[in-house]
Amino acid sequence: MKKIKYLIIIFFFHYFTANANDDFDQWLKAFSNKAIKNGISKKTVDNVLYKAKFLPNVIKYDRYQPEFYEDTKTYISKRVNKKKVINGQKIYKKNIKLINKVENEFSVEKELLLALMGIETNYGNYLGKMDIISSLATLSFDKRRSEFFSNELLIVLELIDNKLIDHEILYGSWAGAYGNFQFMPSTIKRYAIDYDQNSSIDLKSSNDSFASAANYINKIGWKKNFPCFKKIELKDNIPLKFLNTSAKKIKHKKKYKYYKKFIKNIDKLAIDDSYKVAIVTPDKDIIKDANNLSPAYIVFDNYELILKWNRSLRFALAVCTLKNNFENEL
Repeated sequence: MKKIKYLIIIFFFHYFTANANDDFDQWLKAFSNKAIKNGISKKTVDNVLYKAKFLPNVIKYDRYQPEFYEDTKTYISKRVNKKKVINGQKIYKKNIKLINKVENEFSVEKELLLALMGIETNYGNYLGKMDIISSLATLSFDKRRSEFFSNELLIVLELIDNKLIDHEILYGSWAGAYGNFQFMPSTIKRYAIDYDQNSSIDLKSSNDSFASAANYINKIGWKKNFPCFKKIELKDNIPLKFLNTSAKKIKHKKKYKYYKKFIKNIDKLAIDDSYKVAIVTPDKDIIKDANNLSPAYIVFDNYELILKWNRSLRFALAVCTLKNNFENEL
């Protein structure tokens, strides 16, 4: 089944890209006019935007993301292991003064910062090599999420216009994310910090990237030393409506004491009855014939904040798992 799905994607990829370059050139001209109307200088449009190219691989990557086909166990085991903890320890020792300072200043655990960096880019080892302007232009031209990526493209052009980021080093992920923590342009605009005060924001540098990540997660409401999730065993009597299978919006948040009657392993959880929680079962909508009730997790407010960072149930579970694995290891 997985092979058939992949072949369908490949067929679509070749069909879509057959005449895409000519259509893209026409789209780019129209978007350039839109950018100027939105306040982007003609200089930036001519020197940056007009150099954008259609990248067919970006469309292929967009259609075949691991969040769309890997079960939770596989997804997490690929991203959370002993080696990942050891490499995180090395990053911490190398940047111990900076990370401790950032932790105290922004009230965000160093374990979380290392977990986010570890999952996003393997501690800066996989930053991506795509031209971000071309990636965003390709995804803006594509119909699937055109509005979202068009907005991101306008924002990155604005940041370049204002000399906050250097477009010459703007290479990152196929989706347009940049730096050690993979910030999208809108996130850079709202939360990135010139922490070393050198008049530019370089999210591939330790100073700016750690401070920007901490500022971001702090500003959206992270609660330091509060839990993220707990793995649970569900009883058969739980109504399926209480199970969240999508990351778009976590529903049916209730006090933990309400859900206790549906959970087998309550003696091992040690959760305050008054905590507002929800239940996620991340495999159901992804994996064919997946069990309705397993794997299952009780999730807290902090978990939802990780979803704002990356709208994937598995991503949030992986980050929180790695964060937990760092405890008592730093």
